[in-house]
Amino acid sequence: MDVFIEFVEQLKSSYFYTLVQALLLLIVGYFISRAISSAVTTFVEARITKHALFLLKRVVFYTLLALFAVSALKHIGIDLSLLIGAAGILTVAIGFASQTSASNLISGLFLMIERSFSIADIIKVGDVTGEVISIDLLSVKIRTFDNLFVRIPNENMIKSPVTTLTKFPIRRADLKIGIAYKEDIETVRDVLFGLAEKNVICLEEPAPLFILTGFGSSSVDIQFSVWAKRENFLALKNTMYQEIKKTFDEQGIEIPFPHLSLYAGSETKPFDVDVKSTHPSSSQENK
Repeated sequence: MDVFIEFVEQLKSSYFYTLVQALLLLIVGYFISRAISSAVTTFVEARITKHALFLLKRVVFYTLLALFAVSALKHIGIDLSLLIGAAGILTVAIGFASQTSASNLISGLFLMIERSFSIADIIKVGDVTGEVISIDLLSVKIRTFDNLFVRIPNENMIKSPVTTLTKFPIRRADLKIGIAYKEDIETVRDVLFGLAEKNVICLEEPAPLFILTGFGSSSVDIQFSVWAKRENFLALKNTMYQEIKKTFDEQGIEIPFPHLSLYAGSETKPFDVDVKSTHPSSSQENK
C-alpha cells in the first residue's frame, strides 16, 4: 500500500501528470465550448439570418476553445508572453503580405452588417446572376442558373453595384414592343390591357403601364409593363409575349421588321429593298 501511495505521489509530481491534466482540460473545454455556442445560437435563432447564426456559433466556439487552450498551455508551464510576442510579429508580417485578404475581410464584415442580401437570394453582380450559396469572410459564392460556381471577393462586392432580384415579393416585367406606323395606337393599347386582364398571373395592383418610348426607324416603340409575384416573373413575361404575338397576328396588327429605302436620284421615287444574307455555298453554286 505504501508503495502504491509513493507511486501516486511521484506521478503527481511528474511532468507527465501535468501534461495529462492539460489535455483533459482541453478536451473538457472542447465540449463546453460546443455546448455554450449551441445554446447561444438557439437563444438568438429567431432574430438573425441563418448565415449570421452560423458565423456567431463559430466565433463563440473558437473563442471559448482558445481560452481553454491558453489555460492548458499555462498549466504545463509554457510562458505565454513569448508566444504573444511571436504571434504579434507573425501578425505584422502576415498583415503586410496579405493586404488584399484584410480588405476582403473588412468588406465581408460590412456586407454582414448591411445585409443587402442573404443566402438563397438571387443577385446580379456585373455579368454574373445567380443564387447566393455562401457569404464568407473573404468572398461570396454564387451558383449561376447554368449551374456554374462563381466566387466573388468581398472587396469587389463592396465596390460593384449589386442587384438583389428577390428582395421584394413582386417584380415588374417590361415588355418591349414595336408596331407599324399605320397602326392605331389606342387600339393596340386596348389589346394589350385586355391581354393583361385575362392573364391569371398578372397582378391587378399595381396596374399595368403603357408607355410610348419613341419613334424607331421602322416602328412605333412601346413599353408595356406588367407586375407579377416574384416566383411568377419569368412565366408572366413568356406568356405575355406569346399572347401578344398570337393576338396581333389574329387582328392584323403588324410588328414590322427593319427595311431599307434607296434613292437613285432627287426625282426618283424611293423603293424598298429586302436585305437577305447569302450563304457562301449558294454563291459558289451561282458561279
